[in-house]
Amino acid sequence: MPVNTALRDYLLTRRSVGIAFLQEPGPTPSELEQILTIGTRVPDHGKITPWRLVLIAGEDRIKAGEALAAIAKQNTPDLDQASLDIERQRFLPAPLTIGVISSPKVHPKVPEFEQLLSAGNVAFNLMHAAYSLGFAASWVTRWYAFDAAAAAMLGVREGERFVGFVHIGTPTATIEDRPRPALGDIVSRWGDAQA
Repeated sequence: MPVNTALRDYLLTRRSVGIAFLQEPGPTPSELEQILTIGTRVPDHGKITPWRLVLIAGEDRIKAGEALAAIAKQNTPDLDQASLDIERQRFLPAPLTIGVISSPKVHPKVPEFEQLLSAGNVAFNLMHAAYSLGFAASWVTRWYAFDAAAAAMLGVREGERFVGFVHIGTPTATIEDRPRPALGDIVSRWGDAQA
């Protein structure tokens, strides 16, 4: 198999772009279909599809933000207006957010942890798909992924949980790379550990 230099170079330079730097235009319907198709081509032992996706786009971004603000106010009654405005804008300005939900299935050979990893792969693959079509993306998990009322409002069903939210849009800035770990600090050989 020949070396795919374009893919290699992309993987060596891929960088998340924060939601504040993502704007319109977002994916067209056909581009979104490609993103979702690529995003869900992940390892799935047992072919059980242990994940679901929730799309937040258009006016729904504002409605979801208002609902988050209401839940945040209920959780913390003394929240100030600035904090509530932050909640209202959780899905702005990015034109599209895809909520990735771990939806584990009972299976004799596939433990729930492995199913959770499959869902995480979907989130990361959605980012790769967005970049492959000329967009940028950011995968985040905020308080509302872990708050039962907020997660349910955003689409989680009983026995499920969010693994994150992938914000997608057109980048307005080039983000500098962050320091990466030195391989010598994180890689070891099994035989060396046994000596």
